[in-house]
Amino acid sequence: MKTADFFVDRLKAWGVKRIYGYSGDGINGVIGALQRDGGIDFIQPRHEEMAAFMAVADAKFSGELGVCLATGGPGATHLLTGLYDAKLDHMPVLAICGQAEATVRGASYQQELNLDRLFADVAEYVQEVSIPAQLPHVVDRAIRLAIARRGPSVIILPKDVQEVPFEAPKRAHGFTRSYPPRRICAKRRKS
Repeated sequence: MKTADFFVDRLKAWGVKRIYGYSGDGINGVIGALQRDGGIDFIQPRHEEMAAFMAVADAKFSGELGVCLATGGPGATHLLTGLYDAKLDHMPVLAICGQAEATVRGASYQQELNLDRLFADVAEYVQEVSIPAQLPHVVDRAIRLAIARRGPSVIILPKDVQEVPFEAPKRAHGFTRSYPPRRICAKRRKS
């Protein structure tokens, strides 16, 4: 199983039903996994900014986690305005961003940006996944914090990490392993 396929399975375990996003080179591994799986609706607007606003609207009207997706570089920057809307309205939103391969980073690669710095002000949690074994913990923590703190979280998945076979952590210690809860993305309590 590729890491991107594991990622999609983990999102489904958390109850994610739809993702608003725009494809691109840096995130096409996840797009392929979504197509292979078929269990999460992928809704592609005309622009990444609209994907973020759609995810925020989904969170506002459903009371559940909204999810948006974009490639790295300019695609990721277009998510910012929608994520600020989520932050200011206290809505749980998960943004999934692609990134250039590790081997070309730091060499002024085409559309290369430092995404963790870009999202630092708007997100409750921002983490780039550097190896597949890190992914379960990152997904669980990002979603938990988005829901608990009612704000955006961002997961950055480099292109090369998406395509390699998934490997679980070798040892369980501390918070290395985490598991999605049975009931997640709880609807807002009615008064």
